[in-house]
Amino acid sequence: MNRLLIFALISCLLSFESKAQTVEYVPQGEFGISFGAAHYFGDLNTRAALNRPKPVLGAFFRKQFGNYVGLRVSAHFAQLGYSDVYSKNEYQKARNLSFNTNIWELAVQGDFNFLKFVPNNPDYLFTPYVTLGLGLFSYDPYAVFNGKKEYLRPLGTEGQTLGIGRKEYSTMGICIPFGVGIKYNLTPKTNVSFEICQRFTNADYLDDVSTNYVDRSLFAVGASGVPSTAYYLQDRSYETLGDNSRLGSVPGRQRGWSKQKDQYVFGEISISFNISSYRCPSVVSY
Repeated sequence: MNRLLIFALISCLLSFESKAQTVEYVPQGEFGISFGAAHYFGDLNTRAALNRPKPVLGAFFRKQFGNYVGLRVSAHFAQLGYSDVYSKNEYQKARNLSFNTNIWELAVQGDFNFLKFVPNNPDYLFTPYVTLGLGLFSYDPYAVFNGKKEYLRPLGTEGQTLGIGRKEYSTMGICIPFGVGIKYNLTPKTNVSFEICQRFTNADYLDDVSTNYVDRSLFAVGASGVPSTAYYLQDRSYETLGDNSRLGSVPGRQRGWSKQKDQYVFGEISISFNISSYRCPSVVSY
């Protein structure tokens, strides 16, 4: 009887060990942080030059649906900026406009792996992927004038506050992130990835530039007789051409190009941490 009991106990232990060895690793998702460079494209950077990158930081959570598809929620803070002085176009150099802005962005993206990706499996540790989504972002462009930061939207540099039919633009915009990346599983719990993701937006005032010059005489002059800040910042070509030859001296002359919206791009390195579970193998009947 004792031998039978010992035999049964050993059999149970061996059976449990065998099942433990065949438990399947199931990735549920991951959370992580990202950092890298951001760049702006628009009326001040019409040739998509990549010569003035600024920092971007992010955090994200990705829910995994199998080994190929994931849904990502991300938040980013970035800085964007550019100046006409970097342009090779003579008209833009003479225009002499510049801006900086902070970007706060919240986006939802679908991630699609080209290869099967299974953390902790040496056969499936790497994959390129494509990402597409929809996001909401805030911005508020400013310029430096006489050593002071001046927010441009309240100034109405294209006549938005003058009652000539141009509406003040919003500081919120919609973006469509579209990009590609590569992802590698470093350890059972850790991944690293590199991603380049373009943001197509519905905004044309990231840089506070979109349409035409308005008559500078419409901008208010203070009681002291000194022109307003808007008077100077709506047309800064006087700094390059002189006051008598400034571009805005002809109302209606092109200041920006309203037919093309502004864009920005993030190039980021991400470190993420896996959320996983374990699944017992299916019972096979004979």
